Amino acid sequence: MRARHLKGTVPFMFDAIVIGARAAGSATAMLLGRAGLDVLVVDRARFPSDTLSTHQLQLPAVARLKRWGLLDRVIASGAPATRRVRFDQGVVLEGAWPEHEGVDALYSPRRTVLDKILVDAARDAGAEVREAFPVDEILFADGRVTGIRSRETKERAPLVIGADGRHSLLAKAVKPDAYDVRPALTCGYYTYWEGLELERGEMYGRPGRAIGAWPTNDGLTMTYVAAPIAEFATARRDIEAHILTALDQAGDLGERVRAGRRAERLYGTADLASRFHVPYGPGWALVGDAGLTLDPVTGQGIGDAFRDAESLAQAIADGRPLADYQRARDKATKPMYALTAQVASFEPPPPALLEALEGQPEKITRFLGVLAGVTPATPRNMGKIAGLRATLKLLKAQAQGSGARTRISSRNGTSTVRSSPPAEYSTVSVRSDVSEPGS
Repeated sequence: MRARHLKGTVPFMFDAIVIGARAAGSATAMLLGRAGLDVLVVDRARFPSDTLSTHQLQLPAVARLKRWGLLDRVIASGAPATRRVRFDQGVVLEGAWPEHEGVDALYSPRRTVLDKILVDAARDAGAEVREAFPVDEILFADGRVTGIRSRETKERAPLVIGADGRHSLLAKAVKPDAYDVRPALTCGYYTYWEGLELERGEMYGRPGRAIGAWPTNDGLTMTYVAAPIAEFATARRDIEAHILTALDQAGDLGERVRAGRRAERLYGTADLASRFHVPYGPGWALVGDAGLTLDPVTGQGIGDAFRDAESLAQAIADGRPLADYQRARDKATKPMYALTAQVASFEPPPPALLEALEGQPEKITRFLGVLAGVTPATPRNMGKIAGLRATLKLLKAQAQGSGARTRISSRNGTSTVRSSPPAEYSTVSVRSDVSEPGS
């Protein structure tokens, strides 16, 4: 069913303008184009183009790519499928990801690959894509966003969508309210290695470190190291030593890395505060990191961008209030948002939780489904997986990690967890060790 044009009889050339052509922007433009709307999507980069990224396509993201007809392109790029994972927090769990909507593997493509696939898909859907097109100004009329200006060129539309990253120009212009704001808890660095072949994904939790290793394009392996934000200044003095020292704590990963060769430069940032923005207003909407950011330590960013692109595009095509989009986004995000805050605080899962899963492949697969974003990390779901006692320990750790005071009580055989609201968070000023990504 094709959507009604938003521009009506007003002399707009486009129904919508999307600023930013990466994961959120091109996906939104593609879906709006497929719904029959006239869309312009712009980006200051030329594609293929790299940007800071976790690389992680979690199962829900992979399922969306399959539904959109794009998964075969990712597979054809040479990005390996990762069907199994080693999850080592002292207690070691090894298992397979669950099947989800016809997919059972994660992929970790380079952004030079993934974003080009999405840009091409937006063009195929009829969107006009302008690369190397920096936006210099957001245009307003009577308190409403009406378009964009790039150098001497102005384009107008009844809806302008900001998909231009955590430092969104559109968000700066419209000043949306922010809520559940949390300061940066981690700094993260990653790089790529040749000669390091992985049979599975690898995830390690060590005191003050979260470490991941994932296969990506061109036979390379990407390793990621997260550390507390307080160590950022020290880490950046010798980033390679910081990374290698962490990898040495991850079983024999350090040895295997040294048997290979670092293939590229080091990438990293401490600009990792988390927050929700109100994602819509008169003539504008936000999607992807422009509207929602959370610490990358759980690797949810691309999947969240795809989910919200689909939700926003559907609301626009259906003519529904964009408040529906905000409610759906927040409801879907909040369980993982809380879990991410716990992981980013380097509070390990209670040993009782992991010990309850040891040697039980079905439970391990269900637990991995929580980490992949298939199953919401709610108390009810964790209770089903691990049992009540382990779940209560996890809840207490989660609440303490968010700054809340927690009381656990039992009555009539039912246990209840009550948490007072966490203290307000303030933002911090940090620097990244790469130039600001395009979107």
